[in-house]
Amino acid sequence: MRNFDFSPLYRSAIGFDRMANILDSLNRAEQNQPSYPPYNIELTGEDKYRITMAVAGFDRSEINIEVNQNNLTVSANKAAEEQQRTYLHQGIAARSFERRFQLADHVQVQSANYENGLLHIDLQRIIPDAMKPRTIPIGTSSAPDKLTHVAAANAENDATSKDASIVAA
Repeated sequence: MRNFDFSPLYRSAIGFDRMANILDSLNRAEQNQPSYPPYNIELTGEDKYRITMAVAGFDRSEINIEVNQNNLTVSANKAAEEQQRTYLHQGIAARSFERRFQLADHVQVQSANYENGLLHIDLQRIIPDAMKPRTIPIGTSSAPDKLTHVAAANAENDATSKDASIVAA
C-alpha cells in the first residue's frame, strides 16, 4: 500500500488539516477492513450515490444500518443454525460482518432496500442554502445620503428630548 506524506499540505494551506487527517484515517481503516462482503459504490445522479452490498444468506432482520455523524456502519449478525450441516464444499460465506464508510459533509442516507440478496443504500449530498452560491446585490451611491438623513433625524430627536427635559424641569 502507498504511504502519503501530507506535510507539504500543512506548510502551504490553512484549514485543510482536517481533510488530511480524514485521508490518513481512511488509508489506515482500509488496510484493516476485510473484503467481505463485496460491495459497489456508484454515482446515480448529480450528488446522488448508491452503495450495493452482496449479503446473500442474510435475512433483512439480521442486517443493521447505522449513521453516526459522518460514519455509515453496515453490520450483520448471522443467527446460529439449529441444524448442524455437513458441507462437501462451502462457497457461500454467511458470517457476521461490519463494514464502515466515511461520509462527506452533508451526505445523508435517503433509503435502504433489500432485494435478491443485495442491500442497496441510497445516499444524497444535500448542501444547505447557506452554503450555496448566492448573488450579492450592489447598492447605489444614494446609500450614504440615507445615513446622513438618519444622523440628522437622530440629532433632531436629541434636540427635541433636550427641550422636553428643560420644560419638565
